[in-house]
Amino acid sequence: MTENNQQKLKVAIQGVAGCFHDAAARQFFEGREIETVPCESFHSLFDALSMDASMVGIVAIENTIAGSLLANHELLRQSNQTIVGEHSVRISHVLCALPGETIDSISEVNSHPMALMQCEQYLRHYPHMRMVEKFDTAGSAEEIARDKLSGHAAVCGELAARLYGLEILQRGIETNKRNYTRFLIIADPLLATEMKPREELLDKASIVFTLPHSHGALSKVLTILSFYDVNLTKIQSLPIIGREWEYRFYVDLTFSSYVRYRQSIEAVRPLTNELRILGEYVERVGVNTMS
Repeated sequence: MTENNQQKLKVAIQGVAGCFHDAAARQFFEGREIETVPCESFHSLFDALSMDASMVGIVAIENTIAGSLLANHELLRQSNQTIVGEHSVRISHVLCALPGETIDSISEVNSHPMALMQCEQYLRHYPHMRMVEKFDTAGSAEEIARDKLSGHAAVCGELAARLYGLEILQRGIETNKRNYTRFLIIADPLLATEMKPREELLDKASIVFTLPHSHGALSKVLTILSFYDVNLTKIQSLPIIGREWEYRFYVDLTFSSYVRYRQSIEAVRPLTNELRILGEYVERVGVNTMS
């Protein structure tokens, strides 16, 4: 990395300070000083990146419970951003409230609807606590702390609870302990070139393409990838609006030889339409716990 890369890095996140995107960014860039830039939505995150080429973004792309975030696949394709890395974490939720509160004193629990769903089994044990959906997990914690809402609790990550000075009443309240989210780190192509690891370290790529509406079109592509020892780890198809029964394919590939991977791309390119490499990066095999 250049000296420029040692300056404080701005990272766009979806959500407020303390959210899971914030925590994931701090884990991925551990050891480097970063400034997270909160964005209300994924659309606004991509808009922010388009206006500031010196900023990187972190975007959730799939979850083991909710599945792929299809809209984010499309936002990435429509942007000029490049994937420079990935980070997978296990999501763990806490129940937190103002200092001095107890579970018995809580009458309302606030959080994002997905988080409430993921913790429903625990919350059902306390019927006196009414579940109320909010826009964001960390935002719920922020609101309780800012407005000093007694009798309210938030379901959020531990980082948010600590950041907003709330007391943790219970940790690990999620029903499914195997709740993992995979995040992509994205950047402007010029910045991505600076951040990109050495070629010999690269072992994963994400691509997108369309296929002609012909018999066996996808099978031919997969056969060629297999011939070059390129492993397909994920394939996601989305219908192309306005083109009946035609699909766009988002594919993640892993490989041990960058040269053979590149050869496979050139071999399949004539069989595809609109093929684009969304990013080449290092696969993150380990999974961190995020709470």
